[in-house]
Amino acid sequence: MAQVPNLDNAPINLKSLRDQSLKELITVLKNIRGKKCLVIDPKLGGSLSLIVQSSLLKEHGAELRHLNAEPVQTDCTKVVYLVRAQLDLMKFICSHIHNDISKGIQREYFVYFVPRRAVACEKILEEEKVHHLLTIGEYPLYLIPLDEDVLSFELDVAHKEYLVDGDTTSLWHIAKALHKLEFSFGVIPNVRAKGKASVRVADILNRMQLEEPVNTSEMGVPEINTIILLDREVDMITPMCSQLTYEGLLDEFLGINNGAVELDASIMGVQQEGKKIKVPLNSSDKLFKEIRDQNFEVVVQVLRQKATSMKQDYSEMQTTTQTVSELKDFVKKLNSLPEMTRHINLAQHLTTFTSKPSFLGRLDMEQTLVEAESYDICFEYIEEMIHKQEPLINVLRLLVLFSITNSGLPKKNFDYLRRELLHSYGFEHIATLNNLEKSGLLKKQETKSNWVTIKRALQLVVEDIDTANPNDISYVFSGYAPLSIRLVQHAIRSGWRPIEEILKLLPGPHSDIKRGGFSSSPSLDTLNGSLHGSDKVVDGRRSLILVVFIGGVTSAEISALRFLSGQEGMAYDIIVATTKIVNGSTLTETFVEKLG
Repeated sequence: MAQVPNLDNAPINLKSLRDQSLKELITVLKNIRGKKCLVIDPKLGGSLSLIVQSSLLKEHGAELRHLNAEPVQTDCTKVVYLVRAQLDLMKFICSHIHNDISKGIQREYFVYFVPRRAVACEKILEEEKVHHLLTIGEYPLYLIPLDEDVLSFELDVAHKEYLVDGDTTSLWHIAKALHKLEFSFGVIPNVRAKGKASVRVADILNRMQLEEPVNTSEMGVPEINTIILLDREVDMITPMCSQLTYEGLLDEFLGINNGAVELDASIMGVQQEGKKIKVPLNSSDKLFKEIRDQNFEVVVQVLRQKATSMKQDYSEMQTTTQTVSELKDFVKKLNSLPEMTRHINLAQHLTTFTSKPSFLGRLDMEQTLVEAESYDICFEYIEEMIHKQEPLINVLRLLVLFSITNSGLPKKNFDYLRRELLHSYGFEHIATLNNLEKSGLLKKQETKSNWVTIKRALQLVVEDIDTANPNDISYVFSGYAPLSIRLVQHAIRSGWRPIEEILKLLPGPHSDIKRGGFSSSPSLDTLNGSLHGSDKVVDGRRSLILVVFIGGVTSAEISALRFLSGQEGMAYDIIVATTKIVNGSTLTETFVEKLG
């Protein structure tokens, strides 16, 4: 199975976006004649694997290397660096060139910045006296399709950069990516935003349309009706909870990177000592597409049923004489055997984690925190985790959940836990705690918590949820409806006006902009989920909503959006764009900073 996802069923032509990115990359290579060594920033390597097969790069005369501190070993006289604009990467490039000069090796050097060049980076190249030896260009890769309904800006530290460092570069990057989308699919007429970063992105997007307008007269009706921008900061509760969908758990325990998990071959039934294999996870895998968004306890039942029915077919094959068409059906079923085996192996591996008392205890605690009950029990549980020296990320994750649901911790508890953490894990973590405080994720309590009000008003805790036949998005966390997706649900159903008072209780401002040119396309306030005549796109497809998460989104939230999109009477297809797909641990890790 290819890593490059199949985009044929995407609600808009994402394939054309990907082809454009591929074409631009190939142009870069073609412009540098002959053999060359392409040195790729490792972070970019994963992203590029979703756009291009490495064999295609080799066909265009490129030897592939990953960028690190070690000098590049190659016979090529041309070296092409493909890098994000990051200062530490510039130092590697400078040391490579100095190393070549000291050995008297003569080469031509090219640096292509992704997605655009940065003054600070070029300054380092000048200071190190190598700038004049380089040909500098840009490879404008702003957006990568991860699957037929998910796009990523691949900005994994955007959330921390904005909240802690006050660095707004990523906001420009997001607006630029959305504006590029508009050149392909038309100006998006309705823009809703909630959160400081989202409102700024909406403003930048408007400014870009003034400075570099998309020609609306040529485009016809825009393919995307509405964009909903949400800051991760608006809902930090959801990512800190353990996801309970199949894809969510795979990410929590095995870590999904660029649409694949990497694990020991033995888990997948391949007997090769110590070998790791990559298992692609996207909708090209029909079985994965069917089960990825389901609650894990249901997935186990589904796999069991499929295996039983296959076994039954097999025994019937042996006992009765089959017609040719029955044989054909059976062989067709056998074609799905590799997928079945793959997911039975993965699910079995996951149960080794989900059945652990430590995991179940943690779920219990998360539920208690979300329901805002028994403060003392939670406090003692976290205290005990610190004393047992459980992984720091796990402790911080619960601590953030504890702090947000309580609007901070009373001063004496706050000081006590902070002191215990530093004693237990080392004083070098003081920078991490400062980052969490600066971003408001961990704080002293100054006002009474309004979480209970928000939770009740938006019905975030749902009793007696049937995970097998869910009627509400709360099935993704077995009874907690992600706040972020409830906001999207309200925006689609009746607009945000009816929940204005609740929105004000959540972090950051909100805005609602109608953009010119398309009076015929109804605003979300007039749409109650029923299809209006003008809301049908010409060829009978449903209208599209693009939901953008600034600071990351979890797989479980994407599953909840897919569930909404599949509801009866729903007038929209939903596409998700995010700075990165995250879980509570990867998101918390971006705030971790060790001194020294």
